[in-house]
Amino acid sequence: MEPRYDHAEVEKKIYKTWEDSGYFNPDVCVEKGVTAKDAEPFSIVLPPPNVTGTLHMGHAAMLVIEDIMVRYNRMHGKRALWIPGTDHAAIATQSKVEKDLVKAEGKNRHDLGREEFLKRVRAFAQESHDTIVNQVKRMGASLDWSREAYTLDDERGVAVRTAFEKMYDLGLIYRGHRVINWDVKGQTTISDDEIVYEERKAKLYTFRYGKLLSGPEKDQLFPIPVATTRLETKFGDTAVAIHPSDDRYKKFVGKEFDVDYCGTPIHIKVIADESVEKDFGTGALGVTPAHSMIDWEIAQRHSLPFVQIIDEYGKMTVDNDLVRGKKTAEAREIVAEELRKNGLIEKEEEIAQNVATAERTGGIIEPLPKLQWFIAVNKKFGDKQKTLKELMKEVVTNGETTILPERFERVYFNWIDNLRDWCISRQIWFGHRIPVWYKGDEIIAGVEEPQSDGWTQDPDTLDTWFSSGLWPFSTLGWPDKTADLETYFPNSVLETGYDIIFFWVSRMILMSVCLMDQAPFKRVYLHGLVRDDKGRKMSKSIGNIIDPLTMADKYGADATRLSLVIGASAGNDIKLSEDRVRGYRNFSTKLWNIARFVHLNKPAQFDEAAARAAVPGREEIQELEALKLEVTKHIDDFEFHLAAEKLYHYAWHTLADKIIEVEKKKLADGTDAEKAESYALLEQLLLGSLAMLHPFMPFVTEEIYGIFRPGRMLMVEKW
Repeated sequence: MEPRYDHAEVEKKIYKTWEDSGYFNPDVCVEKGVTAKDAEPFSIVLPPPNVTGTLHMGHAAMLVIEDIMVRYNRMHGKRALWIPGTDHAAIATQSKVEKDLVKAEGKNRHDLGREEFLKRVRAFAQESHDTIVNQVKRMGASLDWSREAYTLDDERGVAVRTAFEKMYDLGLIYRGHRVINWDVKGQTTISDDEIVYEERKAKLYTFRYGKLLSGPEKDQLFPIPVATTRLETKFGDTAVAIHPSDDRYKKFVGKEFDVDYCGTPIHIKVIADESVEKDFGTGALGVTPAHSMIDWEIAQRHSLPFVQIIDEYGKMTVDNDLVRGKKTAEAREIVAEELRKNGLIEKEEEIAQNVATAERTGGIIEPLPKLQWFIAVNKKFGDKQKTLKELMKEVVTNGETTILPERFERVYFNWIDNLRDWCISRQIWFGHRIPVWYKGDEIIAGVEEPQSDGWTQDPDTLDTWFSSGLWPFSTLGWPDKTADLETYFPNSVLETGYDIIFFWVSRMILMSVCLMDQAPFKRVYLHGLVRDDKGRKMSKSIGNIIDPLTMADKYGADATRLSLVIGASAGNDIKLSEDRVRGYRNFSTKLWNIARFVHLNKPAQFDEAAARAAVPGREEIQELEALKLEVTKHIDDFEFHLAAEKLYHYAWHTLADKIIEVEKKKLADGTDAEKAESYALLEQLLLGSLAMLHPFMPFVTEEIYGIFRPGRMLMVEKW
């Protein structure tokens, strides 16, 4: 053995050896006889990284935890399948390419045209994909690359169109006018989950609309004061809502008023609705159905009309010279000044307000009424006559899917309770085109384009989460009834960060209960966020990002992996520093030195059979067997951090500090029989430790094992 462990050289060589062996593919394991034909399957899909950049520490943590599970189950003789892939991340990828295009050439996508622009996006996505794949391999991930998928490839395209058609035929996908989240900067709809709320200072105005234009109280002021931060939207108010038990305003319920608002006549009906908070502001809510999700829902309950007064560019469309064509923020100031001038503002106070912005573009979100495609989550369907929301809850309450840590079940149920119909159409070019064609009043939704002339396809694309929601079964060949689907679905585990339980985990369950009539996975394991050593989120602006690839190059992938596991229990954040990674590099070195000592002390005349016969009864072997039981239980219970910690302490403090120190004397001065027994003991303890450490530190353990057992591969040895 070399005196020094060279992680850079070894890791590159070992990964190629693994790939060349074909053992990442469970079919090859069966074919070569390392896995039984009737072995139990274990399956997991890689949460597909977006083709918009490179891997960060969160991705690295995910890869390490999943690789531990896969390697452990493979060593248990299971048909262990881990499917790799990437996500086209429609809005994020298109935004990135368009931003680069504007910067480099001063052009936007419309200047290039749809086909030329998409050509640029695909080239960028391919380049990013190649970078990501190399980085994933660098971390030692034992993925079956022969089954690699991409959310926008041809196979997933068929799955997406099939899913759309089936859900459309079930009446779950519909086209309708609803208030949606409109990204003014990105010029597209986005889902509730893609909104980032930024706290900003705002003014809360308590005001009256103005004078009544008709009726017996003509020229008197509207009788109910209203509070709002968005005076400019009040041109679109069609009602004032109060709580049914609010005695202050009860006498007005059911009455209708024509009111002058800054020179524009508006028609207001006073209604009673349980959703109004009577202790907030004046206890009266100006209902703007066209520009608020909550108000739109109130309007549906009370059959109120909606009046759109803001367009897709965030400009006012109301027929009023004061504000027409103005941006909303400017219009707000103009309206405030007009109301002050007429003595209609009763109070102004500065408050902190959560402003909705688009996650990908940073643009302000403007709720707008638009004709879009939706998935109905409250509609009963199929033989069970249950809603998607009911089925999504059911698979968790009945134990078909368990969520770890358990506390996230509450978060999951809470999200479902507040789930609105899912807007799935996007006004962007990159993505799966909506498989719907129009000819006059006729509409066809299908997998294939209509063959007759005169049909025009819907120009919109589908929300990225629609295609990634099919990931657990589209990667296994669905909608075809493949052997993979039969063997590996539902997936054994879904592992991801707790921060995307709503975005992705819930969407996959939604799609699966609808299309597969069962949950997509048996368990959900949620890991925490990787933070810096001060507990802060890693970000470019703070300058505290630790790059997993830089750490792997400096200290080895094994050290980087161990630094992300020890101390990281399910659902809890972990603090990471370069010093921590460096510390685990020392452990890789320690393992190498232990192995080298044992290797150098192999007796020249070694009767392996006789030596082994003397070892089994020894206390040290029993201690190792007890450790195996503990480590196995920890991994089975998803306590990877405890398993890794015990193995670390055993190798360093028990094997190296105690047992080797005791055996050194025998190896130096003992009889031939004592030397042989001592060596046999140390070799067995070393190889047993390496086998258990392999899922956590695959490179150094594989390299050492190959030195002691030439021609064999630890990756497929039995646990």
